[in-house]
Amino acid sequence: MEESEAVRLKSHATLVAAWVNLFLSVVKVTAGVLGQSSALIADGIHSMADLMSDAVVLVAVKLGSKQPDQDHPYGHARFETLATVVLGVGLIVVAIGIAWDAVNRILGVGELLVPDQLALCIAGISIACNEWLFHFTQKVAKKTRSKLLLANAWHHRSDAISSIIVLVGIAAMLLGYGYADAIAAVLVSLMIAKIGVSLMLDSLKELVDTAISDDEIEALRQAISVIDGVINIHLLRTRRMGEDIYVDLHIQVDSYISVSEGHMIADTVRNQLLEQFRNIADVLVHTDPEDDEVKESIDYWPPSRKELINGVRDCLGDYYSLVDEIKIHYLNGSVELDVIFLLSPLEHDLVVDNCKKQCKKITQEIASVRDTRTLFYR
Repeated sequence: MEESEAVRLKSHATLVAAWVNLFLSVVKVTAGVLGQSSALIADGIHSMADLMSDAVVLVAVKLGSKQPDQDHPYGHARFETLATVVLGVGLIVVAIGIAWDAVNRILGVGELLVPDQLALCIAGISIACNEWLFHFTQKVAKKTRSKLLLANAWHHRSDAISSIIVLVGIAAMLLGYGYADAIAAVLVSLMIAKIGVSLMLDSLKELVDTAISDDEIEALRQAISVIDGVINIHLLRTRRMGEDIYVDLHIQVDSYISVSEGHMIADTVRNQLLEQFRNIADVLVHTDPEDDEVKESIDYWPPSRKELINGVRDCLGDYYSLVDEIKIHYLNGSVELDVIFLLSPLEHDLVVDNCKKQCKKITQEIASVRDTRTLFYR
């Protein structure tokens, strides 16, 4: 889906939810006051909080949809994550206020309200509206892969559940259970607080680059392990940014293949993951000729190509002019060399023997070279 279309759908769904929440908050608070239901008033405040959250979602969607720039090379998706944290904190504050008022009424500090049938009807309307909003917003959230919108959808579902609690509380109070309405308000506040804490913690995990779940990581490993040329996988790291997942990993390939073949295997890994897992936005693959996940520290830095070539030249003497190519392999903290000679068809076999003899000096005189292989072409 095009990003512009996803932004349009998310904004449209949030605006629809905002209008519904505005309607419900006005109706529920008004009916709660007229119908003397503290639980319905609390539920109306919950809807007001959702209206505020809709405004936060709209701003976050707009900011999060901005293209990457020099200051934000990975994009602006974390704006949505930050907005979710703010949303969670706001819900916790609202829950504390509702619970405080209800508990005071139960303890006799405030007036214990007695609801009427109007409050009962409004609670029923609220359940129907919020359940429809849940399904509508959830559908758009799945289509656009938006965690923020999915969180908002579950807000609507929590509104529906809290309205059911309110409905039961009002009905019980009408049947003579005096504290049922205030107790229902406390239950609603606990539900609001639970959702607020959950949203805040999940988003904070993302902000500190918490990895994806173990099951998801195992699925990644399974997908990578079947790719031809991959010997081992290590240092697999993941993090989330908004609805996207970023992956970086090391793959081990055969120690003696060419750089271009190793690069091709890495590209295959990257393309396969992007194709198989729709939430993955980018994959960074590092190619290793050996498993370096747990590697012993060495007391020296391996010699550079220039240093090694100079050493080989000194060892071979006049025979260096016959060298066509030198391949260097840095493995297990030491160096292996493939010295390739290009001989004319008329060169005597004695030249081959002398080249081999001179190459033996390389491992003797260059301490970092563990093995030298000689190859001849005519």
